[in-house]
Amino acid sequence: MYADNKSCTLTPDSEFVDLAVEVFSLLADATRVKIILALRDDELSVNHLADIVDKSPTSVSQHLARLRMSRMVTTRHEGTKVFYRLTDEHARRLVVDAIEQAEHTVGRTHHHAADSAERP
Repeated sequence: MYADNKSCTLTPDSEFVDLAVEVFSLLADATRVKIILALRDDELSVNHLADIVDKSPTSVSQHLARLRMSRMVTTRHEGTKVFYRLTDEHARRLVVDAIEQAEHTVGRTHHHAADSAERP
């Protein structure tokens, strides 16, 4: 939708700055970051995600509801089971970039995105 104006939206006066802050606020929760990392390559049920992030299914469901409202995750129903997956690569990229920034900050990595041939 905004492909033609992409460079225009990347200015300090962009109408999307406040929405970007909301995205960062949503991702400022360790459980949601772990959920996104778990969903990087897989479609998973609430129970499977709960096992992975070591939280109760109820807690994970609440986090998934927030991620669904923000359109970061989507669902697929199979009988009575619901499977979650990332809607697109944006949330994945944000979380991976944040993890790589954290690693870089503490000196555990020296590679940069431009040095990587493959982006997650």
